[in-house]
Formats: sequence, structure tokens, C-alpha cells
Amino acid sequence: MKLIVEVINAHDLMPKDGEGSASTFVEVDFENQLSRTRTVPKNLNPAWNQKLVFHLDTTKPYRHKTIEVSVYNERRQPIPGRNFLGRVRIPCSNIVKEGDEVYQILPLENKWFFSPVKGEIGLKVYIASESKAEDFFTPTFTPELEKLSPSNPKQALESTDTNISSLNSTLSATETLEADPEEEDPALDTPKVTREEAEITHPVAASNYSIEEDQSGSIDIDQEPKVEGKEAFQLDKHQVHQQPRISIKKRPQDNLFTMHSVDPHQVQSSHAENYNHNIDSNMQPRISIKRRPRPQGTPPSTTYSVNPQVQPRYDERYNLKGTNQQPRILVETPRHVSSPPKHRLDPQVHTSNDEDYGLKETNPQIGEKWPSGGAYGGRKWMSGAERSTSTHDLVEQMFYLYVRVMKAKDLPPGTITSSCDPYVEVKLGNYRGRTKHLEKKLNPEWNQVFAFSKDRIQSSFLEVFVRDKEMIGRDDYLGRVIFDLNEIPTRVPPDSPLAPQWYRLQHLRGEGMMRGDIMLAVWMGTQADEAFSDAWHSDAATVYGEGVYNIRSKVYVSPKLWYLRVNVIEAQDVIPNDRNRLPEVSVKAQLGCQVLKTKICSTRTTTPLWNEDLVFVAAEPFEEQLTITVEDHVQPSKDEVLGKINIPLNLFDKRLDHRPVNSRWFNLEKFGIGVLEGDRRNDLKFSSRIHLRVCLEGGYHVLDESTLYISDQRPTARQLWKQPIGILEIGVLGAKGLLPMKMKDGHGRTDAYCIAKYGQKWIRTRTLLDTFNPKWNEQYTWEVYDPCTVITLGVFDNCHLGEKAPSGSSIKDSRIGKVRIRLSTLEANKIYTNSFPLLVLHQYGVKKMGELQLAVRFTALSLANIFHIYGQPLLPKMHYLQPFTVNQIDNLRYQAMNIVATRLGRAEPPLRKEVVEYMLDVDSSIWSMRRSKANFFRVMSLFSGLITIGRWFNDVCHWKNHITSILVHILFLILTWYPELILPTFFLYMFLIGLWNYRFRPRQPPHMDTKLSWAESVHPDELDEEFDTFPTSRSHDTVRMRYDRLRTVAGRIQTIVGDIATQGERFVSLLSWRDPRGSTLFVLFSICAAVIFYATPFRVVVLVTGLYHLRHPKFRNKLPSVPSNFFKRLPARTDSLL
Repeated sequence: MKLIVEVINAHDLMPKDGEGSASTFVEVDFENQLSRTRTVPKNLNPAWNQKLVFHLDTTKPYRHKTIEVSVYNERRQPIPGRNFLGRVRIPCSNIVKEGDEVYQILPLENKWFFSPVKGEIGLKVYIASESKAEDFFTPTFTPELEKLSPSNPKQALESTDTNISSLNSTLSATETLEADPEEEDPALDTPKVTREEAEITHPVAASNYSIEEDQSGSIDIDQEPKVEGKEAFQLDKHQVHQQPRISIKKRPQDNLFTMHSVDPHQVQSSHAENYNHNIDSNMQPRISIKRRPRPQGTPPSTTYSVNPQVQPRYDERYNLKGTNQQPRILVETPRHVSSPPKHRLDPQVHTSNDEDYGLKETNPQIGEKWPSGGAYGGRKWMSGAERSTSTHDLVEQMFYLYVRVMKAKDLPPGTITSSCDPYVEVKLGNYRGRTKHLEKKLNPEWNQVFAFSKDRIQSSFLEVFVRDKEMIGRDDYLGRVIFDLNEIPTRVPPDSPLAPQWYRLQHLRGEGMMRGDIMLAVWMGTQADEAFSDAWHSDAATVYGEGVYNIRSKVYVSPKLWYLRVNVIEAQDVIPNDRNRLPEVSVKAQLGCQVLKTKICSTRTTTPLWNEDLVFVAAEPFEEQLTITVEDHVQPSKDEVLGKINIPLNLFDKRLDHRPVNSRWFNLEKFGIGVLEGDRRNDLKFSSRIHLRVCLEGGYHVLDESTLYISDQRPTARQLWKQPIGILEIGVLGAKGLLPMKMKDGHGRTDAYCIAKYGQKWIRTRTLLDTFNPKWNEQYTWEVYDPCTVITLGVFDNCHLGEKAPSGSSIKDSRIGKVRIRLSTLEANKIYTNSFPLLVLHQYGVKKMGELQLAVRFTALSLANIFHIYGQPLLPKMHYLQPFTVNQIDNLRYQAMNIVATRLGRAEPPLRKEVVEYMLDVDSSIWSMRRSKANFFRVMSLFSGLITIGRWFNDVCHWKNHITSILVHILFLILTWYPELILPTFFLYMFLIGLWNYRFRPRQPPHMDTKLSWAESVHPDELDEEFDTFPTSRSHDTVRMRYDRLRTVAGRIQTIVGDIATQGERFVSLLSWRDPRGSTLFVLFSICAAVIFYATPFRVVVLVTGLYHLRHPKFRNKLPSVPSNFFKRLPARTDSLL
């Protein structure tokens, strides 16, 4: 691949030639590859329009690298050289592919603090393929290396004409090129080369060199390799989906971890509930994480022994025959990471689902465990020092026996048909799995994987049969292969997949070999194996048809959404069908199902003018076209189409800021019967046209969820993304105590799966069949760009397992519950293991559907960046420069949710519409009396603090506690005499309150609160109203009763608003002379107060006022004060209301 940096132009550069101008050129540095443009003489607003091509190795991580674009002035007199005019650093994580690039205007930055720099540069940066990049001519900057003498003859370069890009092959990845801040040596027109610290994620094949430029202009090359002792542990590919590369430094340890195989004799199989796990099959680039170096004398890790805590049910018993079946799990925790408290969860404690809505802390067996033996019957378990660093340290590890059936060859044909319809049957105890049969294939290929839970293994032998499917009678046996489970190897991630081998088919009775071979791969692995998600599982043998795909775990990515802004300016030559009248013209724009319309032009004319903005939501890839229709309003209920045009969205520009794009004229196509008439076909040469300014807005964040629970705030254009500030890891352990959701074969059952949504990434766990305590044990990772975001997790019952829906109805997945976790409430680098209640509000009240067990960890990459984000706007700047109205935001969000639901519903397996709408809170804006009460009491709780302070001050004024009143008097006198102490005292008080409340800070993340939601004491009719459709489907009497109730509530609100307006009007009437006597008294009082306050020091006024309000009750009167009586007597405009 090739990296293309298209240098367009620059504006308002700093003059450097002493004549008020500059001869400018641009130099681009990428991975020690230097390339420059031509020199534009005597121009502070130069235009280059050149494409610079660089080699980009996509097989290696490049997202963390930067592109440095520097602007220089070429100096020819008196001494040849160059002057630094500014630079721009572009992170490679913002690079897009060819076709998605946009023109960016970036401000120039200085290299040093005192460097005089101004102006901006326009660029396009994108990645192109090798074939397309060959057409670009790139002038490569070649340094004058022949003028340099190496200090070591062994390190002399072979060719003096070698440019910097060829020299790059001998340099280490720890070197970068950097130019002089102001001027450079005229004898050497090359930038300085300095060493910078870099992070090593791969073994360094070549030695590192240090190249420095001395004062004489020569280069000393020192061949002393300097490789720092750093280690890196890898996160699996499935954990990060389409995200840039991140590096975190890791503390060095004296000992290295090693991988071992499993010895099966150590662990006895038990008939237990199938703890199903699923790992995403989408393979993505790995993320190398490095931690900071560990101080000397610090132990490498702390090991905790966690015992399993499993709650058995009456219908799902675990056959636990000894403690050897459950070896301890070693959880490695860094020293700075606070580990969960070491305590046991009593399995005998049962709580009522109807009363316990709180959050529970759990102690799951998280972390990986690997036997030290190389076979199924291992000898012992590894210690913490021998175990490799795990990427699945937030879930319980589960072992599976994998069988990959690749293909067969030389199978014997049938005696009757002279052909063969083979299929393979894999048998392990009572479990049988079979491939699809292939018709008339003597050399079939299946490439199918079977997974058997180790906890359910009931046999010590694995049998693989090859059969020939017969239309009538029993299928013929073609042979079999038998495996001893004690001899099966164990694959330890991240080892490469086990290579399949050919096996000769054996006779069923052991009478020798038969004709034909089969290629198989058999190994022991965990849920981290990449074959897990697409494998056939023994616990899902009853699922058939499309249900097989609907139970798999997957990772989904929301479509890339854009705001499409259509500015309808004007139209020309709009001729109505009735030539005897002038048209009343409006414009209708349609994009898919979105239809917007401008206002009717205020004047009747053939050249109407609107200048209105219509905003739509579009998703990549752009499948719909923009349809513009010009209509004539003939009658109140009739509009005639005068012209129409369809425009593909790929023709429109993408903008990143508020700068307007160029407008264009579009010819309208005739519409109607007149187009087909022969005598009017020539009119097409003089068609009407419309003036539009259309662009795709890349500076906005397209809202598809409420801003209250927003999970992503990045703009649409990738070029505007910032670097991530942390990593969020979620271990979906399982659920507990789920309620039956449907009936099948006379008993209730639940087939649960979990959905998590954060940013553009959605994850779906496996569906575990017929269990009320599913164990998923799947771990996923997201990159965090803003800590003030929320991750949403929901649990659903899968109703698409192959059963057909009743006629005239559609099957929808049922909601079990939802959990939200705000990342800003989590401490960094701490593992939270909690059981969240799954609460659902039904028409008959709130119901606890079970508990969701999660392990959550937020890893902060840079605390400085996190603190910096707290001062930044919540949304991208375009939301504030050109904001949308409230109605536009609601409509655009609804359209965005529909697009996301439609696109995700086309995936395989589909993420259905009811699931997406529940996760995005599509019905959060519907009227609810319960929500109104909850919000009212939330407001009252905020004012309760002010009310408490007011009551306390009233008690002080009435001397309820004499000591307190005396102390308040003393404090008041001090602050009055020294007013400069007021603000310091206030903030010191805030500081002390914060320190005091730190002791009572929340220890667990927040959860759904039924009392705050006003869900426990809500009236049944209010719930029925909340779940009513829109428009309503209830009876007239019910609607009338609810309308009367709503009128009562609205009447109270009306009274409160009227009282507030009355007080404001009384204040205005002080000087309006509506009451002549009242205004006269206030004017005379004002002149007297002005004279007194001019003559009296301000401290005396404050002192007298404060002592008057703090006076003893003996000097108080129970009657209202004179100012209050005067204010209440002032007139308001209520007398003029009808």
C-alpha cells in the first residue's frame, strides 16, 4: 500500500525573505521517508497541488505513528539555506482510504515556544493501492550524502546517491527525522536526525543506529545496538474491532511466562451444566499493551486463590465429586490495581426477587487456568509465574474438545448407484454431531468444526464415522477413526491453529483398514479459540434450520452515519402547467424514507427564492439517491410536480468545518404527460433548473441515542478523531435466576443471550438454551475516547430457534432486562465484579427478571488527557457553531435509529429491530406520568439542600440555638470587616466538604433504581397509560378519564406559572407608573437610598443589614415587613386576562 499526502495550498504564511514575502515549499516526513514539493517563489498564499507518495507497510502496526508536514522558505541570499515557517503533525489513526478523503485546512504549529509561526495549510491524506499509486510522480528529496564522511569506515554507505527513504531500511524503528526549528546548516540541506524513544512490539532484527549531526556538518554513525528490556503481552484479535492501535507500557519482570498443554488425567469430567462461551469470529489486528517499568524490589505480581462459588438448582445439579475437579484459578493483579475483596459468597443465601433490587458484589473465578501436562490427563496445574499473561482475565475459563472435519478422499462408491453421498458423524458418548451430506462426491470437503464441553464428556474415546446416505434403508458405513482422549493435544492461545492430518478409515469391527482417508484435527481448547463461535455445539443439538445461525455470538459495527445538508437556494424558469397563472412553488426533498419540504415561496414568480436548509441522515455505503421535486401548490390538497431530479450522494462534497461548499445548478427533468407530447419535446433543451448547496457533514456526531446515555461523541469524519484515552473491558460472566419467558413442551424455558453496545461496536453473546442460569463467560474490549459515556447491556430471550411463527403474527425476542454503566463512575484499573439486577417495567408493575453478572475494568492510558477532556465540549464543535433545533434533533435521531436498526437487521445473525430499539431507548420521549413524578421529585431533591440551608438560617435568626447564633454573628462581623476573605472561605468550605464526603464515596457502579424511577408505588392506570400505543388504543371512557387527570395536573402547573409571571410583572410596575402612588413612593425611596448609600460606607450598610436580619426574636414582629406589604400591593397584568 501507498500513503498519499496531497499538498494543496497554504494561506497567510509568515514572510521570511526580508521583502514581505517567502519562497515556500513543503517537506513531508513519514517513517524517515522524506519528500518535498516544488518551490513557489514570492507568494504567501502558495498553491502546490502535488501528491507525495510514501511506502506504507500495512502488515506492521502504523496507527500510532505520525506524519510530519513542514513548510519552509527557501533562502538563496546571502547564504543559501531555508527558514522554518510551521509544521503540522497528523496521526496515522486518522488516515482514511482512497475515496473517503476530504480537503482539510490545518493551522500551522511552531516547533519551539519562541518560533514565529502563523498561517494554515490545506492537505488531503489517504491510503491508495500499489497500482493506483504508480501513476503519481513524487519528487523525492535526496540529501547530499557525498559531502559527509562517516566516522567509522565499516559503516560507510555503499552509494552516495542513496536518498533518505533507502537509508531508512538500515535504521531501527526507534529513530525519527526532525528538522531545525529556524534555520539549518547551508552546507547540508537535510534535517537533523535525533533519537526518540519508541515502543518495541516485535523483535528488532537489525541493530539500532544513532545518527547525529555535528557542528562541522558531518554525520557520525555509531553501531551500538540499544534495545531496552521491554515485554509486551497481546490482546486477542477479537477483542478490538476496527480500532486503532494502542500501546501501554508494561512493568518488566525477571521471569518470562511460558505456554503449556493440558494433561487430561488431572481433571475428571463431571456431568455439569454447560457453561457456554463464545468469542467473536471477526479477526482484527492485535493491540500491544506495555506497562510502565516496575520499580526495583517490587514483587512481580500478587496471586489470589479464588474458590468457585456455584449455586445449584433443583433441576440442574452439578456432579461435584471432589475438589480436584475444580483447581484453583490464579488471578494476576498488578500492584497498583486494587483487587476485589477476598471473601466467599454463601451459596445457601437466597433472596426474594420481588424485594431485592439492589446491586450485589460477587467473587467469580476469573482468570485463565492451564494444566502443565501436554495431554488430556495432565499432571498438575501451573503456578502464577509459569502462566502466560491472559487476555481472558475477566471471565471463567471453560474447556472444550474441538473436532475439525476438513475433507475425505478415495471413498468407495456404492455397489448400486456407483456413487457416494458421504457425510461425517462425530460421536462422543451420547452426543452426536453430523455434517451435511454431499451428493455424488468421492472426494468431499466439509470444513466444519464440532465443539463438546469438557464438563459433559461421558466417554474416554472419540469416534468419527464416515457414512453414505441412502434414500431407502439404513445408511452405509464407509469407515471410522477412533481417538483416545488421553492422547489429544491441547492448544494454548495464541498458538497457531492445529494442522489437520490424514487418517486411514478403519473397519467397524476392527478387521483392518478400509478404502478412503479423512482429514481431521482434534484438540482441547477454550472459548478463546477462534473456531468456537462458528462451531457446532453439543448443547445446541436440538436447534435446526436458521436457528443454528441465530444462536452464535457475533460482533456488529453500526453503519457510518452522515448528516446530509441540502440548502435549497433558488430555482429558475419554473413554468406551471397552466400558463395563465404564476406558480406557488415549493421544493420537496426525499432520501429513502425521509421526506422534507420547504415553505411555499412568498411571491408568485417563475424564479422563486427559498434559501432553506433541509437535513437528512445518510449511511455508508450510500444506497439511496437524493430526489429533488419542484411542486406547484394548485389547491389546498393538491400539488402538481413541475420538475424532478435524482442525484447520487457520491457527487456531494464532505466538509469538516463550517466553511460553506460550492453551490451547483441542476437541470430538472420534465414530469407528467407533457414530457411525452411530441410538440413539447423541444422544451427539454430549455428545462427548469434549481440552485442547491449540498454537502455531507463530517464535523457532526450523528445522534442515534439519547445524549443522556450517549456512548460515543466522536464526529463522523475520522480525520477529526482524537487519540483514545482508555480501554474498557467487559466480562459477561452469566445470568442468575432468570424467569421463564415462554412455554415449550409443557414447561417454561428461557433461551437467553446478552447484547452490549458502546460506540459503534455492538456485541452479541451465544444463546444458551433452556437454562435459567446461563454462563456465557465472554470478554470484549472497547477503546474509550471520552470517560463521560455510558455502556448499555441488555439480556433477551431468543425466539428465533427454527420454530415457525403462527400465521398472521411475527416472533419478537423478549426483553429480560437492561443495565447501564457510566464510565466516569468507575475507578481506573480496578476490576468490578457485581451482579446487576435485571428490572423490567410491565403493565402490572416493576418485575425483577434475574441478575446479570459482569466483570468490568476501565484502564486509563493517560490521566492528563482524561482531565483535559473534562474541560472540552460534550459534542463536536459543529454542534455549537451551526446548531440544530430541538425538533430537528428529535427527527434526525429517530431517522438515525431506524437506519441503524435496518442495517443491523441485515447482518447474519441479524440484530433485530426490537433489540436495537430497546438498546437505543427509542420510546424515552413518550409521555409518562411516572416519569413526570420521578423528574419532579428529582428537582425537589436538588432544592432540598437550599431549603435545608434556609431553615437553618431561619433558626439562627430566631436564636433557636444561642451558641450557633453567636458564632454566626462573629463570622458575619469578621467577613464584613475583611470582605477579601469571603471567596477563600467559601472555597475552603467546599474543599473540606469534598474531603469529608470522600469517606462515603460510592464503592460500586450505579444501577437501575426503582425508587428513583418511581416504579414501586406507581398507580396501575398510570402504567397502562405509559404502555399505551400512539395514537391511543384504549376505550373512550378511559381516554376521557386520563384527559381529565392530565387537565388537573396541567391546571396546577398553569397556576404556578401564573404566580411566577405575577411577581415579575409587579417588579416591572415599580417604575412603569401603572400605579402612580406606588411608583411615587418607590422613586422617592430610591433618591433617599442613593443619598444615604453615597454618604455611608458599604461595610456599614452590610453590617446594619446583617444585624437587622439576625436580631433577637424579642425585637421581631410576626406581621409581614413593610417592603413585603408594599410589593404585594403593586399591580400586575392579571386584571387584563379573560
